[in-house]
Amino acid sequence: MIRIALTKGRIEKKAVEILARAGYDISELEDKGRKLVFRLGEADIEVVLAKAADVITYIEHGVCDVGIVGEDTIMEHGKHFHELLDLNFGKCKFALAGIKGRDFYEGYTHKIIASKYPNVTKNYFNSKGIDVEIVKIEGSVELAPILGLSDAIVDIVETGSTLKENGLEVYEDVAYISTRLIVNTASIKLKKREIDELVSRISAEIE
Repeated sequence: MIRIALTKGRIEKKAVEILARAGYDISELEDKGRKLVFRLGEADIEVVLAKAADVITYIEHGVCDVGIVGEDTIMEHGKHFHELLDLNFGKCKFALAGIKGRDFYEGYTHKIIASKYPNVTKNYFNSKGIDVEIVKIEGSVELAPILGLSDAIVDIVETGSTLKENGLEVYEDVAYISTRLIVNTASIKLKKREIDELVSRISAEIE
């Protein structure tokens, strides 16, 4: 049996559509109630619904074989698995943003960056050879520069409307991201035939 860890929410909705187009029976997922584990009809495949970071955990610990998760989560939480497919949906970007009209790099002051993604932020500024202080924010990260907690933020940007409405703007793009299919390192060898078939059927339905 193959067990797929699927990120709840928007990724779940689009992934289920792809599974249906690939010929899998998604009836249990359409009428799910409070269940968290589902069978794809007669196929020897289970789907587990989980939060994004937990998808990574389940794959890395081998309790799930295949994961469908956003690249933002992969970038933030490490990469001890194989990334097999770009599923070509859930596209957005990480961006450095702050108060509109300001020059982030002006002056030599110590820069403070607020983000829900401290590892992504750290890796980005390390690649530029810039030492910054990072403050982890769990809620609306846009508040940090408005309240004077930080000089800028690193966050996911889709349309930019939330930034605009709060007097912020994108200073520069950090990374473009999308939804990915990942596989446990042992499963890719032990269940190669089953995983190859799943990947082949999904690949044929990627828009």
